Formats: sequence, structure tokens, C-alpha cells
Amino acid sequence: MSFKDWIDDWYWQWRRHSLFGRLFTCFLCLIILVLFVILVVWLVLRPSKPKFYLQGATVGQFNLSDPNLLSSVIQVTISSCNPNDHISIYYDRLDVYAAYRGQQITAPPTTLLTVYQDHNDVIVWSPYLNGTAILLAPYLATTVVQDESAEVMLIHIKIDGSLRWKVGTWISSHYHIDVNCPALFTVDSSKRFQFQNNTSCSVDV
Repeated sequence: MSFKDWIDDWYWQWRRHSLFGRLFTCFLCLIILVLFVILVVWLVLRPSKPKFYLQGATVGQFNLSDPNLLSSVIQVTISSCNPNDHISIYYDRLDVYAAYRGQQITAPPTTLLTVYQDHNDVIVWSPYLNGTAILLAPYLATTVVQDESAEVMLIHIKIDGSLRWKVGTWISSHYHIDVNCPALFTVDSSKRFQFQNNTSCSVDV
């Protein structure tokens, strides 16, 4: 191969590599631009977390036996409000259960149907929460008796799940959601539970 042929071959190889380099650079810049636009949209339309409310609760059963086994049936009415004007929510998983002084007393959790919530929309659920012969810590069994004697009982209705945000055609990855709703009951001498007030729930996303 002559020197001239070698120069021509080197030149065309450089042109090809240079073309590939420019195409790769353009493609990389396009990806960065798309990610930047998504970030700007996300910051401008930063979603507010949904608001949950405990609207009602009915205790059908709350029996302590043997002596630390608790059986309970509780129906609750929970609403969720999406306060965002331009952002919708996919609830992919919502597991609901009742807890007493930090211990879960209904098991397994009741799983709500997956649902799509449009912006400024309200959704209401009324699930039953069931627990059969749940073993309590000894001190909690004593506390149940004391609370019933004091005619007041505080039970927490909790939701553990995951959601995704939707802005236009863009859908986010999964986010964990944790909801905690305090339910205050009065208890009469016949051990009938009376739910006191609608309450707002704490929400962490």
C-alpha cells in the first residue's frame, strides 16, 4: 500500500468515526434534554400527597379470651382525596389492618382493589377487618381490660401500600404509602363500641 493509499484509508476511517461520534453525541443530548424536561415538569407539578379520612368505624366483635387471644371484626369507611389539579394517582396496592397500641390485631390485612384516582377525585372504601385468636402480648391483654373498664378504646386503622403518579402520559415509578388513622371509641358496660368522630389520617409517601 502506498503512502497516499494509507492516508486516504486513514482519512475515511476518521470520517466514519467522526460521524458515529456526532450521532452518539446528538443521541446523548436528546436523552439529557428529555430527562431535563421531565424534571422541570415534575418540579413545577410537584404532587401533593393524597388526603385520607376515617369517616366511620363499627366494631362487630372484640372478644378477649384464653387469656391473651383477641378476636375482632371491624368495618371501617375510609375516603381518599387527590388534592392535585393536574396529577392523577394509581393505587397499585393498599393493605388495611387494625392495630392496638402498636400490635396488629387483624390478620391477614384486607387488600383493597387497585384503583385509578383522577385529579381532585374522591374514593371511598368500606372494608371489613378480621382477626381470629390473635395472640397479644400479656401486658396488652391487661391494657385491653383496663381500657374497657375506663370505657374508652383507641384503635389505629393502618394502610400499607404503593402508588404511582401520572402526569399526562408519563407515569412515575412506585412509591410506598403509609396511612395511619386513629379511631376513638367509647365502650359501655355491655362492651358495645361507639365510634366518636370522623378523623383525618397521617399520610407518608
